[in-house]
Amino acid sequence: MSSVKVEAYARALFEIAQAEGTLDRVEDELFRVARAFESNEQLRATLTDNTIPTERRQLVAEQLLGGKASDTTTQLVSLVVNSGQVRELPAIIDSLVKRASSEKAARSCRDPQRNCAQRRSANTPCCSVSKSDGQARQLESCC
Repeated sequence: MSSVKVEAYARALFEIAQAEGTLDRVEDELFRVARAFESNEQLRATLTDNTIPTERRQLVAEQLLGGKASDTTTQLVSLVVNSGQVRELPAIIDSLVKRASSEKAARSCRDPQRNCAQRRSANTPCCSVSKSDGQARQLESCC
């Protein structure tokens, strides 16, 4: 899958989780799913085996996550399995996690007065949002 397609899927999953108000939880759950997918050969083989009907592969994913992950996470993984892009699941999720981290940093930069005081008390660097690309960047000192 091209990096453009990976980014498109990551953006879509991110937007869904954000719209549902569950981004932090979904981000964490999807990260765990990606690591399980990478480390479990049997799971990876089952979910990527095109001789197994898509519905059956979706059921495997849903049963694996059922009761352990949020409905949103389960549905997002099922969507990726159904779309035939499950081989790229770790790359999609890693891109989503990166996007979510950037969003969190940007969100914390939107209130510099409050964050400055918090960061000073925690002895952590401040951040700013780049005007050229909108990405949050950490600064050594801002207060």
